[in-house]
Amino acid sequence: MCGIVGMYNKTGQPVDQNVLERMHAQIVHRGPDDAGMHFEGPVGLGFRRLSIIDLEGGHQPMPNEDGTVWISFNGEIYNYKELRKGLIERGHKFQTEADTEVIVHLYEEKGPDCVKELRGMFAFAIVDTRNDLVLVARDHFGIKPCYYTETDESIVWGSEIKSLLEAPGVAREVNPESFWNYLTFQYAPDPLTMFKGIHKLPAAHYMVIKGGKIKEITRYWDLKFEPEDRPLSYYIEGTQEILRNSVKAHMNSEVPRGAFLSSGVDSSTIVSLLKELEQVKTFTVGFEGAGGQSEIAYARETANILGTEHRDTIITAKEYLDVLPRLMFHQDEPVADPSAIALYFVAELASRYITVVLSGEGADEVFGGYTIYREPLSLKMFDYLPMSMRRTLGSMAEKFPEGMKGRSFLMRGGKTLQERFVGNAFIFGEQMKEEFVRLNPEQMGLRRYLDVTQPYYDRAARYDDVTKMQYIDFHTWLPGDILMKADKMTMANSLELRVPFLDKEVFEFAAKIPAQYRTMNGTTKYVLREAVRDILPKEVAERPKLGFPVPTRHWLKKEHYQWARELIDASPIDHLINKQYVMQLLEDHKNGVRDNARKVWTILVFMMWHQIYVERSVTITPQVPPTVKTRREQNAPLAAY
Repeated sequence: MCGIVGMYNKTGQPVDQNVLERMHAQIVHRGPDDAGMHFEGPVGLGFRRLSIIDLEGGHQPMPNEDGTVWISFNGEIYNYKELRKGLIERGHKFQTEADTEVIVHLYEEKGPDCVKELRGMFAFAIVDTRNDLVLVARDHFGIKPCYYTETDESIVWGSEIKSLLEAPGVAREVNPESFWNYLTFQYAPDPLTMFKGIHKLPAAHYMVIKGGKIKEITRYWDLKFEPEDRPLSYYIEGTQEILRNSVKAHMNSEVPRGAFLSSGVDSSTIVSLLKELEQVKTFTVGFEGAGGQSEIAYARETANILGTEHRDTIITAKEYLDVLPRLMFHQDEPVADPSAIALYFVAELASRYITVVLSGEGADEVFGGYTIYREPLSLKMFDYLPMSMRRTLGSMAEKFPEGMKGRSFLMRGGKTLQERFVGNAFIFGEQMKEEFVRLNPEQMGLRRYLDVTQPYYDRAARYDDVTKMQYIDFHTWLPGDILMKADKMTMANSLELRVPFLDKEVFEFAAKIPAQYRTMNGTTKYVLREAVRDILPKEVAERPKLGFPVPTRHWLKKEHYQWARELIDASPIDHLINKQYVMQLLEDHKNGVRDNARKVWTILVFMMWHQIYVERSVTITPQVPPTVKTRREQNAPLAAY
């Protein structure tokens, strides 16, 4: 796991080394072990390394044999040994044992199509002097981040936005459309970011820069769900086999590794499969005030059953608040998922002992695990009613008192799937935003949230409703929230996170599972649960996931209430929102009028981000996390041996 930066000067002039060094310095946490830069004509590549494979020989940027192709690469390629063997047989000469060099030689053969051969997570930039072009690519699921922007003078890219902000001509302005939709999704949907003019390179896309401009941005792979009529037992046995294969592939490293362990089946499955191959270090985190929603007790029980070397920690409300500014800095964009902060703390704990951690992200999207995926079945009765009648029932329900039994059911039944489901998070609806947001989407030509998801629904038109929901989450919630926090919060602690469920081969098998096997017998990801019954104890296999729950609801009423009031009062974003409206949301929450925790938290996160990146009233300095020193000292005897 590493970090990359790069710049292409449209003028043809060499890149200013001082600029690249400033960009480089902003991501020191991503690569505390090594650093490098390479300048080639109008292009500059920068790299920060967290050494995982070929510790001595993996320095980057890395060239081919004659120096006509250079690469700066962030990620891991799990099939690199097989690819390397084939390339050697076809006459390629290798100087290192690193997976990075495999991409270089594969590019020599296949050009941009080399990405189709890769199994892993990656974001990389290749400079090809023979063809006078730059190729920037991102992995199939968007596990590794890649941002880019274009100014009058240059095209700039990198693993984190904070690097791009060091380039001349890159502004720190809020993108109005991103802000409008952030308030619904709790993150800025792809391909936009919260910064005007800065974009995310979407998952499964590559970008070609040639002749002083971005020549193309091309999708090289797409999710395809292709259910096959086979016995349930075929999918159960196949899931066991494909997951074992993936976990084994994701173990490849020359440094200490371990796994995150929460309460649910996803992380427990990863840990159990790891335990079949080696002794496992596991880590979890709990929060003061979480009560029965804490992961700690469940994780300890699971660790005891599986026999792992387990560590955990409890975070107080004060500790949580103390680190928030640094966490907002590391996120680059506001992402109002409280569990992102939980992930930071568990990554900090793990980083003291290991360099690589395996985790369960992606299982819900791949195997159909979110509870909301059962909704099409629960609303099936509405399919027999004319749409006009459904609309009438939904409109009537909206007039019922909030919290009244049946209100939500009728409201959801009065909408089409496209209208009611835009991903796993839904914070503010359009009507509520219009009450307090000082933007006019029509006048400004902004897309609304339904405009964001409609193209994905169009591409998923032939699928059943459950599969459509999975497809939407794969393109919104997964890259925008789940994978963003997974990368940024672990990299803030110089820790590489790997996600065996988000493996190309795992997905291609899971995509054949019929929808009725995904949500079956009143539960979700049924095939996965059945597949791990022989691996996990029954109480673990059937336990609902909590997902490192943070007691935000409780803290905003008590420990964090005064801080929240002061932040709202001081924030200079009156041009964007009516702050009195937000203050009332907080007061109603504190007094128990209604649960506004998620709504208030979404706005507070934006305000904190605005302080750091727009107002610049709070300054955070990039640093190598202190845990790296602890880790190096602990692992030094192993290295010497």
